Amino acid sequence: MTALFAAPGNAGIAKIAEQHPVDVASGEAVVALAQKVAADLVVIGPEVPLVVGVADAVRAAGIACFGPSADAARIEGSKAFAKDVMAAAVVRTAHSEIVDSPANLDEALDRFGPHWVVKDDGLAAGKGVVVTTDRGAARDHAAELLETGHPVLLESYLDGPEVSLFCLVDGETVVPLLPAQDHKRVGDGDTGPNTGGMGAYTPLPWLPEETVTQIVDEVVVPVAAELVKRGSGFSGLLYAGLAIGKDGPAVVEFNCRFGDPETQAVLALLESPLGELLNATATGTLAEAAPLRWRDGAAVTVVLAAENYPGRPRTGDVISGSDADGVLHAGTGLREDGAVVSSGGRVLSVVGVGADLTSAREDAYAKLAEVRLPGGHFRRDIGLAAVEGRISI
Repeated sequence: MTALFAAPGNAGIAKIAEQHPVDVASGEAVVALAQKVAADLVVIGPEVPLVVGVADAVRAAGIACFGPSADAARIEGSKAFAKDVMAAAVVRTAHSEIVDSPANLDEALDRFGPHWVVKDDGLAAGKGVVVTTDRGAARDHAAELLETGHPVLLESYLDGPEVSLFCLVDGETVVPLLPAQDHKRVGDGDTGPNTGGMGAYTPLPWLPEETVTQIVDEVVVPVAAELVKRGSGFSGLLYAGLAIGKDGPAVVEFNCRFGDPETQAVLALLESPLGELLNATATGTLAEAAPLRWRDGAAVTVVLAAENYPGRPRTGDVISGSDADGVLHAGTGLREDGAVVSSGGRVLSVVGVGADLTSAREDAYAKLAEVRLPGGHFRRDIGLAAVEGRISI
């Protein structure tokens, strides 16, 4: 018998999985559910349960788990830890400084510029980063983080277009997926504040295949080996966010799990059975897996966000058209009368596929035109710069 369970799930996955209202940051609760349903494999999606050690609890209970240990998940949970790993692995990344006291902030800011990159050293759901040429804006963001007790990471600015590369990692075995590009800013033309991601596309027509090989060989493999060396071997999905500048790839950040919204586009083209790959990674047999098979063409994901996102989003609005093919749920729920309603900031993502990026874009936006969310907003230029040949390295 095959069965799928989701904790806590949403209105979309409810159609294919049995949902359970579990505290996903509680190892005890997740283990109890896994034992109750006799799970063969637990897949941990979000970063918070990974960073607090839920995968460790699942493995300790003797259940196969896709997702790194708390020790390895520090690659995302602590940017300072990630910098230390990269330094030891001799991986290119931005120069950085940690500021943990307001008294040291101005002096540290003076060592950066004319672009300032200010990050929360911990988890920030993709929204703890400010990139600006305005020193005052950089200072305000840093001061706000410090006031809430969060150390601040200042970084030098990395030039060049950004790339997201997901890799299945099992110790020192690394299997890359297709590269994708995320669109972080809320508005068309990369305007407005950062978000968790407003859309993505794959593959990248402007990125040479040899550059992907270079990223794997010079970034992901050395980092995976360094984690093994430290006794923190990685098991799961290692996400490398990179800038491709004139000197080659440089790491912007690492994540310890599949990233949204790139995952939706990448997996739309994957023909190899995903469950088998996740299980092979979780059970230490990834090196024995067959080469990945991919569908020809391109995929585009467009995110439909709630009114006021990335600020405090309006929720509870009824959504129509959300059950159409290619519409994936994120921040949704079911009302008592069965209506699908918004329950978060990024409500839905719509995936289009086609023979090329142009047709994939057309497919995504045609599908999105059939979805209705009062006050909802989305970017109209996902993948457009690549279609128009405005991205180069």
